[in-house]
This record gives sequence, structure tokens and C-alpha cells, in this order.
Amino acid sequence: MLSQDLRSTPARLTATAAAKLPRPFLLCVGLVYILAGLFYRDPWKTDDVTGLATMLTALSGQEHAWLLPQVGQLAQAQDGPLVTWVGAFSIWALRPLFELFYSSLDAAIIASRVPNLLWFALLTGSIWYGTYLLGRRPESQPLALPFGGEPSPRDYGRMLADAALLLIVATVGIVWRMHETSEVPAVIACQALAFYAVARMLDHPVSGAVTLGVAVGLAFLARGWLGGLPLILAAALAFLPGHPLANERKWLAASTLIAATLILLWWIPARTFGPYWTESWLLWTGSAFAWPSARAWGSILRDLPWFLWPTWPLALLALWRWRGWFRAPHVAIPLSFAIGALLTLLASADPFEPEYSTLAVPSAILAALALPTLRRGVINTLDWFAMMCFSLTAATVWLGWVALQAGWPAQIAANIVRQTGSFQPHPAWPATTFAVLGTLAWIALVRWRLRSHPAGLWRGTALSAGGLITTWLLLATLWMPALDYVRSYRGVSASLAAALEQYRRPGECVRTQGLGSGQRASFLVFDGIEFSFDGNCPLLLQQLSPRSLQSGEAWMAGHPALWEGRREPDRHEMFRLLRLQ
Repeated sequence: MLSQDLRSTPARLTATAAAKLPRPFLLCVGLVYILAGLFYRDPWKTDDVTGLATMLTALSGQEHAWLLPQVGQLAQAQDGPLVTWVGAFSIWALRPLFELFYSSLDAAIIASRVPNLLWFALLTGSIWYGTYLLGRRPESQPLALPFGGEPSPRDYGRMLADAALLLIVATVGIVWRMHETSEVPAVIACQALAFYAVARMLDHPVSGAVTLGVAVGLAFLARGWLGGLPLILAAALAFLPGHPLANERKWLAASTLIAATLILLWWIPARTFGPYWTESWLLWTGSAFAWPSARAWGSILRDLPWFLWPTWPLALLALWRWRGWFRAPHVAIPLSFAIGALLTLLASADPFEPEYSTLAVPSAILAALALPTLRRGVINTLDWFAMMCFSLTAATVWLGWVALQAGWPAQIAANIVRQTGSFQPHPAWPATTFAVLGTLAWIALVRWRLRSHPAGLWRGTALSAGGLITTWLLLATLWMPALDYVRSYRGVSASLAAALEQYRRPGECVRTQGLGSGQRASFLVFDGIEFSFDGNCPLLLQQLSPRSLQSGEAWMAGHPALWEGRREPDRHEMFRLLRLQ
């Protein structure tokens, strides 16, 4: 029994403020968000192309590559096999269909990204239903008005769920990550599924426990301990004595059994058939956890606020406003997930965006809880900020595109040329049409807000989500050719493949020096180039910087170079193919 007096709740809301968000708008937001930038582009370094390389390696028939993710002959032991399994199956099933319209490579790229639709659906569905279950409970209800007029529990829960969904879509840091063929979309989706499972255990402990076990097991298979540990810690915190789920602790045994079974069904054969891979995995796992360095702390303080914008200020405000309700389910459960993710982040040796992403789901849910505690003036200020901020970003994207195409304004055009090198811009009218339609939709949304003065509390989150999606749509349409030119290795890979065809003698292998995993994966994906670990290979591919080559610091600089190549926009990276004598 909660000790708080329900009359002390910080939520203040009328029934009109909990008006139903139109479902077509919500559906449109989700579809545009996930489809924009997902297809019709090259895989970019590093995680995006590496995930695709493990899928293609599995389909190539490489020994144990289905069980143990590999990039050619290189063991990709940083993560688990889940993304490789799902992506490779999608390529196997859908590539023949896409090959009717595209080349075999482009068909594989498109098919590999179809699972992102699954991860996004799992993320949005879980976060909506989990928030709805918590929002309709009596502990989370707003203050009862003297003459009535407060929303019903069902309407209030739906309003919070809509806001949480829009806020996760409006989170700046995950928008690109949700569109890449890496483990990050799967980990975020599994975390949302685990949140839903814990919320479900309040009313249906059996089904919730089963779902929680599946979510933890899948998160572990997606990213090892870095994926599973935040969920394990969150579950442990949510079931502490005195918390609303304390009486359901016995069901955690079922969750543990299911998660352990899923993990062992992979780990036992992996340990049997791939001892080198599993030893590498254990070594990487051990090195992934450490006390962060001063540099890592600086990166966290610099990058994390931008990554979680705009949810983290609202999440902190929610914790303050609901500070007397930390044992209530609607606060305790998302707070447990936030603490679990934060502890894992702080225990990571080199925290970056994959670790930051585990904070996105609990931050969005907590941020939704802050909305009914805000005064009308504050909400209107946030609305104006969203309208001005995203209108400015959309205008900036358009201005940059005009400068790229027409060379005016001259200073902006010069800055763009410095970043894109000799890229030859040409307008793609279908993409430009979508950009114009997206811009008009944003203008219509702003006009609706200014003219109709809607009472729905979700209006601010709708503006934030709509603004971010508009900006992302403009980047994914107007700027995609330039971004592909800057970030794709397709051109330099084709040049290397032609050089190998010209200079490699029958039976000769190629080894590497200084080659990164993203570059190795890119050469494998685009042209099927595999590299050997044999120290006697007569051909050597170096990755180095032009500065080290000019200063004579390049290793084996005295051997004849058969080929040199680079992505022109990258001034700090080049490749050399040497014949060792």
C-alpha cells in the first residue's frame, strides 16, 4: 500500500488536455521516421557496414559464420549473433525479390535493412503499451478537480503513452542509429520490450516474466553483457523490497531460466565449434568494463546531453516533481531502467553512442510523466521553442542544399566544397519532391498550432517529433547523394578491386596493416575483397595518413606501391597496395 496521499499528486490535468491524438498522425509520424533514410543509400562506416558484412559472410558459407559473426576471416567478437541471424535470414528470403529491380549488392543492402522495421515496431509498441499500463494505474492519476472534469484513467494513460512514443521519436541521438544495420536498434527494442514486461508483471506476472526473460536473452545475444546488463540491473532494482513488484520476485526465477536458456543454446555450440571466437569474445567483454578515464568522462558530459535531447531535461524535472513517489510503479519502473543503463554506462571502458542509447527509452518515459506537472505557460514556451528550433534547422538544410547546387551564398558553398571535395551535385527531383512535401507538412503543423490553439497536452511532443522528422527527411532526401559520397567506400573499393585484378598473380593473398574493421567490412561488402592473416602474403594493403607518408613514417615505405587510393573528402586517411620484396 502506497504511503502517499493521492491528493498530493503533482499532476494537474483536465479531460480536454488528455484529448485523443489522431491515430493517422501517429502512424504517419512512425512511417516517415523509419522509412526516411533507411533505403537507397550505401552502408556507412563503421557499425553500419560491419553489421552487413557479418550477414553476407554468414550467407557465403564460411565455416560457423552463422553461429559466430565474422567479417570474412576476421572474428567479429564485439557483439552477439542476433543481428547477424535476423539480417542474414532477411537477405536470404528477400534478396531474390529485390534482384528483380536492383543489382545483387543493392538488393542485399535493401533486404538487410528490413529488420529495422521490426526493431522499430517492437520499440514503439512496447514503449506505448508499457507506458499505457502504468499511466492508467491509480497512483499516476492527476489531481481530482473539485467539480469534476479530470480525464478518465484510460484517457490519461493513453495521453502519457502517446507522449512517450513521440518523445522517443524526437530523441536526437538515436535517429541515425535506428536506421543502421548494427546491434543498436535491436538493443533499444529489447530494452523497450523489457520495460513493457516489467510493467505487465503488475497485473499478469506470468506473461510478464516470460516476456522479460525473452527480452534479456535477446539483448544479450545482440550485444553481450553491454546489452543484457542494463536490463538485469533494472529488473533487480524494480523488485527491491518495498517496491510495488516486491511480492512478485518469485517470478524472476522464470525470467532468469528463460534468458539463460536462450543464451546457453547459443553459447554451448559456440564454445564447442569456435573456441578462438569465444575466447576473443570473453577478452573483449572483459576489456569493455573499466572505470572510465578522464577523457571518457569529458565525452559523456559533452555528448550525452545532445544525444538525449529533448528528453533528459524533462526526465530530470519529472523526478523532481514526483520525488515523493519513487516507490509508485509509474516512477519506480522507468527510474530502475534509467539507473541500470546509467550504471552500465559509467562502468564502460569506452562509452559512446551504443551505450548512450540505452538511456533513450527510460528518459522518454520519465519525460512524458513531466508533462502533466507543467504549467500552461511553460508548455507554451516549449511549443514556441520547438517551432523556432526546428524551423531554423529545416531552413538551414534547405539553404545548404541551395548553396551546394547553385554556389550561393558563396561562403556557405565554399565551406561545403571543402567538406565534399569534388562531388558533383545534381538535383534528384523525386527526392526533392519528398523534401518539399515534408517541408509543407511541417509548415501545416506549425500553422495548426498557431491558429487552433489545441488543448491536447501532446501538442508540444507532436511539434518536437514532427520537427525532428522533417529535418531528418530533408537530410535523407536532399543531402543523401553528398552524404554517400563523403561516407561510403564504394568508389575506393572499386578502385582497389581493379588494382588487385591487374596486379595480383594467381594464388597470391593480401594481408593488411592498420586497416580498421569498418574499412575491412566495406571492401568485403562492395567488392568481395577478403584479406588473409598469413604473414607471408606478398601483397600488403596499408591504411595510413597522407601526413605519415609524406614524413616518411609509413611502415615499409621503401617497397613499391602498386596502387594508392582514398576517399577525397577524407583528408586523414589513404590506402596503399604494396608488393613486398
